[in-house]
Amino acid sequence: MTGAERAVFRKAANSLKPIFQIGKEDIGENLVRSVDEALIKRELIKLAVLETSTLTARDAAGRLSEALNAEIIQCIGRKFVLYRQKPEEE
Repeated sequence: MTGAERAVFRKAANSLKPIFQIGKEDIGENLVRSVDEALIKRELIKLAVLETSTLTARDAAGRLSEALNAEIIQCIGRKFVLYRQKPEEE
């Protein structure tokens, strides 16, 4: 992904609200499945890491992006944005 593409996604993510929160349970199988479904529907999502979590936003973003083959668009504070292109419809 180029810097220009990433900038477009960062701009689009500004108005997004976090749709998932990562808390003391950290990243479980159910969260991975739910985030996967959200990426299929939306492509671009924002997530938040609560103070009760043992993970930082960067750690959580890294784990989820690796598990879901998604791109990390941005990590700021306790929030991060993931992007994955919708699969081609046959």
